[in-house]
Amino acid sequence: MDDKLVIAGKTFSSRLMLGTGRYSNNEDMVNSIEASGAEILTLAIRRLDLSNPREKTVLDYFDWDKYTILPNTAGCRNAEEAILTAKLAREITKTNWIKLEVVPHPDYLLPDPIGTYKAAVELIAEGFVVLPYIHADPILAMNLEEAGCATVMPLGSAIGSGNGIQTFEEITTIIKESNIPVIVDAGLGVPSDASLALEMGADAVLVNSAIAQAADPVMMGDAFKDGVLAGRKAYMAGRIPKQNSGQASSPTEGLISSKKD
Repeated sequence: MDDKLVIAGKTFSSRLMLGTGRYSNNEDMVNSIEASGAEILTLAIRRLDLSNPREKTVLDYFDWDKYTILPNTAGCRNAEEAILTAKLAREITKTNWIKLEVVPHPDYLLPDPIGTYKAAVELIAEGFVVLPYIHADPILAMNLEEAGCATVMPLGSAIGSGNGIQTFEEITTIIKESNIPVIVDAGLGVPSDASLALEMGADAVLVNSAIAQAADPVMMGDAFKDGVLAGRKAYMAGRIPKQNSGQASSPTEGLISSKKD
């Protein structure tokens, strides 16, 4: 099945995007990402320690000819911090792609819609390819698309919560109204959550904690790969309509009757 994900004119075979944080060790990080088949990796620029050039960072553990790097603005509390971090990311990684995160409250990790929109508009004007993390707000998603964002990334539930997709109806509306890729980001806990997102018609998912914090991250990376593939195939195949009553799966004509003549 020739079914590619296209973001800002760039083509990908995998619809699973992965974060690089929260792994207990770098070996698990590298091996689980390899097992997942992911091609786009996101990393938090503000959490890179560049003070010692001799010390390895996450940038040193991957072949960036094989993966597409997606720096993010995690840790930024307002638009100004996010814009500054995006510019720093472009200098460090030599890419103009940025996953935009504006999260004012560290306890809830919910995105600021006003700050996100403000930062997106300015970054797009400066030549960035912007992939914004947002609440599952269909109106905000439409406004960000009109502003020129490459994707929208609505949350399924709070970052790292593992609560799955709690915003089903809102994401369904975003998918219906969007002309750019919709990537479900945050809160996915198990592969069936990713499968559901793809079954709904989402173009991709981004996962981090569910794999990084699993008892076996490598196995979980492989499982998420399968979940995404299954969900996308189900969406492409077309599910049966939901009914208010049961529908017989066997013919009802010509049944043997128990009545005697």
